[in-house]
Amino acid sequence: MGWIGWRVRFQALPGPRGVVIVYPHTSNWDVPVGILAKWGIGLPFRFVAKASLFEGLTGATVGRLLRRLGGEPIERGIATGSISRLADKINASDWFWLAITPEGTRSYKEYWRSGFYHIALAAKLPVGCARFDYAKKEIALVDYIQLSGNMEQDMEAIRLLYAGTQGLRPELASAIALRPDETSKKPV
Repeated sequence: MGWIGWRVRFQALPGPRGVVIVYPHTSNWDVPVGILAKWGIGLPFRFVAKASLFEGLTGATVGRLLRRLGGEPIERGIATGSISRLADKINASDWFWLAITPEGTRSYKEYWRSGFYHIALAAKLPVGCARFDYAKKEIALVDYIQLSGNMEQDMEAIRLLYAGTQGLRPELASAIALRPDETSKKPV
C-alpha cells in the first residue's frame, strides 16, 4: 500500500479463527482501503456488510462482487440468529477470520453494536483490534484480546488499544462503548 502513501502494520494471527473489529468506520473510502490492506497482507479475511447489499438488483452486481471479496451478509437491527450462525460457521471452518466494523455505519452512533462481542464470546475466539488511522495513513492490526465475559472490562481494554486513532471524518467516529443495557447482561 506504500504506492498510495499508506502503511500496513500487521501482528501475526494467534490462531486460524477469530474476529477482527475495525475502527473507526467514518467514510466509504474505508472499504477500498481495507480491501487493499487485506490483499497486501495476503490473507483471506472475511467481512460483514448489510444484507440489503446482497439482495435484489443491487445483490446481482454489488452483492456478487462483495462475496468474491469475502463479504458475508448480515441483517442489522433485528434478531435473526445471525450471531450464532456466524459463530458456528467460523468454528466449522479450518481458517476463518471475520472483520466487523462495530459501529455498523459510517454515521456517528452513541454506542457500538455488540454482535462482534457475542460472536467472539460464543465461539471462544480471540478479538483482533484493527484501526484505520487517516492522520498517520496507516492501517494497523494492533493487538488481540481474549474476551473475559465482563463487557465493561473488555471494552476498556479495547478502548485503550484505539486511543489516538483518527478516522477520515473524526466527527463521525462513535464512542467506544456498548449500550449500558448490553454491558449488564450475563455472558452468553
